[in-house]
Amino acid sequence: MADFLDEKKREISARLKELRPLVEEYQRLEAAQRALEGVGPEAPAAPAPRRRRSPARAAAGGAGRGRPRGTGTRAKQALELVTESPGITIPELAERMGIKQNYLYRVLPGLEQDGLVRKEDRGWHPKTAA
Repeated sequence: MADFLDEKKREISARLKELRPLVEEYQRLEAAQRALEGVGPEAPAAPAPRRRRSPARAAAGGAGRGRPRGTGTRAKQALELVTESPGITIPELAERMGIKQNYLYRVLPGLEQDGLVRKEDRGWHPKTAA
């Protein structure tokens, strides 16, 4: 049985080695095709004009797309964890929340701007009432 498995492993390795240059060529050709899209006679003459904000939105304070800042459950969850564990770092928060760190690098400065947390060194602390 071990001989059979060793033989199959060798066959697979040999086939992968054989196919690698073809896969690399395929990826190069795909990249070239993407680079050439939009070039040539069938390309659009000019990009579509940008749309302006509606007068109603501008009158309403110029709110951007999406939901208002601070209404997400992740921000609330992060705030709870900072309150429970003062000095917690973003990597620790991300691990405890089961999410990627890059999201928290956007959320926590927003909470800081809202006066809910403060940063000391690498850790985050709840904002104390002054």
